[in-house]
Parts: sequence; C-alpha cells; structure tokens
Amino acid sequence: MKKEIIMSVYDYSFTDNNDNNVDMSQFKDNILLLVNVASNCGFTSHYEGLQAISKKYADKGVVVIGFPCNQFNAQEPGTDAEIKEFCQTNYGIDFLMSKKIEVNGDDAHPLFKYLVSKCDVDSVPWNFTKFLVNEDDILLMAPHTTPDEIDANLLKILN
Repeated sequence: MKKEIIMSVYDYSFTDNNDNNVDMSQFKDNILLLVNVASNCGFTSHYEGLQAISKKYADKGVVVIGFPCNQFNAQEPGTDAEIKEFCQTNYGIDFLMSKKIEVNGDDAHPLFKYLVSKCDVDSVPWNFTKFLVNEDDILLMAPHTTPDEIDANLLKILN
C-alpha cells in the first residue's frame, strides 16, 4: 500500500532577490500574504498598501512576500536588481521579495502550482493575485482586492 504524501505551503522554498534560499517552513507560525507582483501593472499602486500591511502587522506574525512575475502582458520586464530598486525607491518596500518567477504553466514555481491547486482554480488570473495563508487554510483574493480589504480580513483572522 502506497502512503499518500500530504504537502503544505511550508514544504516549499524559493530564492529571494538577494540570492538566498528561503525555506517556507520558517513561517509555519505566521499568517502569510503571498502576492505575484509586477512593476508596470495597473495594480502596482497596491505595493504601498502591502508595505503598510507588512509594517502594521509584523509584530502580530503577518509576513508579506512578493513574487515578481512577467507572465501577464510582460508587465515585469526588469532584472531582479531593477525590480528591487524600483520597489525600494518608489514604495519603500522592505518585505521579502523573491527572484522573478513564473506562476502559471509548466515552468510555474512549485509553490504557485501548490497554491493554485488548493484554491480550486486553473491558474493565477493576473498580477497582484493574493493568497492569504493561515496555517494551511488558503484564501485566494482577486488582483483588484485592495490592501484595505485585505486589512479587514487580517483583522478578522487576528481577533
């Protein structure tokens, strides 16, 4: 009898934009907000609110992680260094950012393949799709979901 392996978001890792391996298991006791991001998208202004959430809830165990992706109308064409500079200069981003990845298709990052599979969707629909992870409960939020709306969801989870 073959034993089924049950995966979790905490079983994955990624490379950050400083070339460090980041093991998701270190965030097991945190609430995660995982977002595929792009510098030239109509939702790029969400960076400001995501940074505010990161600062506001850091002491409550909320971790925001951005995953740059160029799969949607080539709206993230820059190098990892250019993306980092853009985010820091324009939005003061200091939350964790991965190297540029793919979120859909055969070459999608395994973490995003997992997230999509757990949310009963076929693919990540667009830039700034948000995945709110509380333990292994995953809430998919549409790209147009604003950081203010996310803040309201976090308040419910934290109370």
